[in-house]
Amino acid sequence: MAVILLVLLATTVLLSWFGLGNFAHALTFPGRLTGAVLIAAAFTTLVAAGAVLDHWVGHNFQQSGLVALIGVFVALLIDALLLLRTLRTGDLAVFPALFGALTAGAAWSLVTVWRTSVTVPAPKRVAAALVVSSAVAVANFGYQNLYLPYRREARPVVTLAAGKAVLSEDGKAFAVPVDITIQNHADVGFYVLGTEVHVMGERVELSPRDRLRQQWRSDAQQFAQSSGEMNPLSRREIHQPGELVEAKPWMLPGNWVEPSDSFTTRIMMQLPVDTEYNEVAFYATASLARKDQIVLDPPLKFVATSWSGGKDIPEWVKKQQAAGFDSLVYRARVHENNSIDENIREPRFITVYWTFGTHGASVQSTITREGGDNSSEPSGEALRELVSRYGFVDLLAGPVERTLWDIKSRR
Repeated sequence: MAVILLVLLATTVLLSWFGLGNFAHALTFPGRLTGAVLIAAAFTTLVAAGAVLDHWVGHNFQQSGLVALIGVFVALLIDALLLLRTLRTGDLAVFPALFGALTAGAAWSLVTVWRTSVTVPAPKRVAAALVVSSAVAVANFGYQNLYLPYRREARPVVTLAAGKAVLSEDGKAFAVPVDITIQNHADVGFYVLGTEVHVMGERVELSPRDRLRQQWRSDAQQFAQSSGEMNPLSRREIHQPGELVEAKPWMLPGNWVEPSDSFTTRIMMQLPVDTEYNEVAFYATASLARKDQIVLDPPLKFVATSWSGGKDIPEWVKKQQAAGFDSLVYRARVHENNSIDENIREPRFITVYWTFGTHGASVQSTITREGGDNSSEPSGEALRELVSRYGFVDLLAGPVERTLWDIKSRR
């Protein structure tokens, strides 16, 4: 009896802890539904603990053995599901060990209670009720842990629109206005982890006759080795690799875009009229995270630069720095979207790398444990987890290209 009571009461405490946290703070309806199920299961195991006392000691209620049997079965089912959850997503060894012990104890308790010759009225109905409740619990667990991570993703849209170039009063410089808009047509909000817009200056000459196929191949090979640019192939145009003219963020990191909301900003790109470029290309990117899959603990603050080194700079970023790619590093604490994962996983931190060089600019975000392995760039599996678990979305607009012939002809 003492062992059974220990299993039931320990299960009650844990289920109440996880259930109340999920029911009050989970960011999704399935998460809150899981919390309600855990609270109901905790109440059942608490009642079952009282029934165990009466079944062994008091003998005041005829059906106390049946109530104890049902409560122990519920404890076995929920403990087993939470054991699977901790093994699949947890980091801390204490929870798999704890739920493993409770699952084994609940299985032993179920057999022990059954052997006390419990009277089960209408056994077929009781069995059907247990099967249905088990199916509901397993279906909810599968929906929360299997279906949701791979459901159809929501994606806002980023657009670029370049305006008409305007000459300065002295005629020696010109400016091109560029409007950048993000529109969120989804039913969830998004955190803004990082944004950038950059302008590439390009030199494009025209050949008086068709170029040879071997020259096309040379173009393809040349641009395949560049980063962040399209690969132009032309029978008449002779493209040179673009050079970074300007790069800047266009939205503050740590802000968010609510459902059915939009944000527009304008940047001005300025160049001297006698510039060697005759075309410019505009690119804009944004790194976002779904607000129903992650909680960002503000602020997302600047912590280091790649060229200064230090403990905040992983080895793969230092290697990029050696190759000529500079980075600004931002970091913030993040929380899981449900109480279970928040407690069974070690603290996570999001790191945003705002990278720039002669190739252009880009934004990359990762989520890692404090003191995790930073020796290599995130693997494909890690990047997939960022999408499925944390709802990361990377958006790209561009290139939007403009020729400068009309401006340069006014010199």
